[in-house]
Amino acid sequence: MAGPIHYEVYVRRTAPSAWTLLIATENRKQAVEAAEDQLQDRLAVAARVTKETLDPETMEFASVTILTLGAPEEKKKKPVDPAPRPACAGPAELYSPHARALIGRVLEDWLRREGVTAFELLHRPDVAERLEAAGVELQHAIQKVAVPESQATGQDVHAVVRHYQKLTEQAIVRLRKAGRDGLFPTLADRSIADLAHRLAGASDRAFRMGGVVAGALAGRRDARARLSALMDLMDAAPPDGPPRALIVVAVEQIVAEMLAVRQNLNEVLGPALDQGANLAAIVRMVAPDEMDGLLAMDPRLELMMPSVDGPAARLGVHLAAGEFPLLAAALARMVTRELTSPRRLRPNDAVGEIDILRLLAMALTASAGRLLTLEEVQSAFVERSKSLVTADFVAAYVAGCQTVLAEAEHLTRLCENVTGGANKRAAARWLGACIGSLRFETEMRQPAPGGPSPSQKLAILARLQRAVRAAHLGEHDQTQISDAIGAVGAHLEADAGLVAQIARAPASAPQKIAALLKLATGEAGPLGPSAERARTEAVRLLRAPDVRTALSAAPESVAALRGLMQAAGLAA
Repeated sequence: MAGPIHYEVYVRRTAPSAWTLLIATENRKQAVEAAEDQLQDRLAVAARVTKETLDPETMEFASVTILTLGAPEEKKKKPVDPAPRPACAGPAELYSPHARALIGRVLEDWLRREGVTAFELLHRPDVAERLEAAGVELQHAIQKVAVPESQATGQDVHAVVRHYQKLTEQAIVRLRKAGRDGLFPTLADRSIADLAHRLAGASDRAFRMGGVVAGALAGRRDARARLSALMDLMDAAPPDGPPRALIVVAVEQIVAEMLAVRQNLNEVLGPALDQGANLAAIVRMVAPDEMDGLLAMDPRLELMMPSVDGPAARLGVHLAAGEFPLLAAALARMVTRELTSPRRLRPNDAVGEIDILRLLAMALTASAGRLLTLEEVQSAFVERSKSLVTADFVAAYVAGCQTVLAEAEHLTRLCENVTGGANKRAAARWLGACIGSLRFETEMRQPAPGGPSPSQKLAILARLQRAVRAAHLGEHDQTQISDAIGAVGAHLEADAGLVAQIARAPASAPQKIAALLKLATGEAGPLGPSAERARTEAVRLLRAPDVRTALSAAPESVAALRGLMQAAGLAA
């Protein structure tokens, strides 16, 4: 069934203008007359009347044109899509960060063999000439850029290759000319500070200073020596102002590209360090205040922290001063990338890997918001936690445990240090399988010569149960594991008859009640059936007339028991 109907009148004031609503009415005759009057009075060049019918189900209008008067509507020409152009149109665009990163990827092997970075390639004529002489390397790099770009934009691949060949030739010619014209003076007879002041007002100051800084690294292939030379330039730079910023920008870009190569990073920090120590050293450089705060809170963490010396320590001073913010952010993201990679942080020390990972987590979380967002930090550690709950890692982690109790304690610590819901559940399954095993129950119940007594074992189980609750597992997993620990404790207490022994012990009533309440509250034994038995026995003793008399005669004993009684749910 059709709904309400009304009529709308649209007009165009000029031929190229769009339709605009004039009136809306329920009278068809009035709508038609209004459209005709607009044309007769020359108020519009065209008019249109539409019939609008409301659909009661969808509450949408169905529009039908019933009258069109005046000049026809002009057809608009479809805009012509601009022809796709290469990503880099001129030599200057090769110096952008994105272009340099791409150059670093396609020429990665050649740059590593030459011991230079993409920044140096673009600022040193001698390096550019060596690349040009390589021939095949350069052609291969151009193809690696041109083929994907042509596929993405629809350009002819040969045209793109020719474009980048021409662009490369132009960049090399420009670099050679700059070298011949003396735009990159050496620092043999002048200081970097003097050059910075002279170049501060030049239009191409960034290009020329980049050439000066890159030229200072000529002849140095070792990453440690190169970083030391760059730090020497920083020490010789002007104290502040635009001249210093000119040097800082060039040095920061070279260091960022240099340390992005893992081999260079190992040379700078020390080849003896493993992956975890490398990451800890990087975090200490980029977040020194946060790391120092953690070390002040727990001096034991200093044992895991590698020493940073030489040029790396000098770089850390500049990072701490906030002079290299882009480098600090790049290094922080490098840490998160390594955390999400499958590489072990400490391949031969699973326990140490947990320790170093905890240190990194605390430091990066403390610095969240300055270098990385909290979401980036959490995502990285969730990804890393996936590798901590694999069968291989867990087997290596508990390989050194002599007893099943030690395995349970290690797995509890694993549960505490992984993050992410799925990873917590996976770690809880490992812990639950260990505690629920017959081997665990047998070891705890079986007396060993010279081993712990039943009361000591109950205290150990209580500590383990508290650690499980502190691991922030899911409610189901935590309850299941805690109940399993409580069941083992109940068997252990029943075998030893500990509650009955305490009740019959030749000790004062307050002492016996205190011992029972410690079992009932999970302090001296795990919560569960044994705790309930201890609580029941404590209630029985408290109701005994002689015990009440003894407690009334010693009010100080009641005061000492009040906290335990409240924790056990008994009236104090």
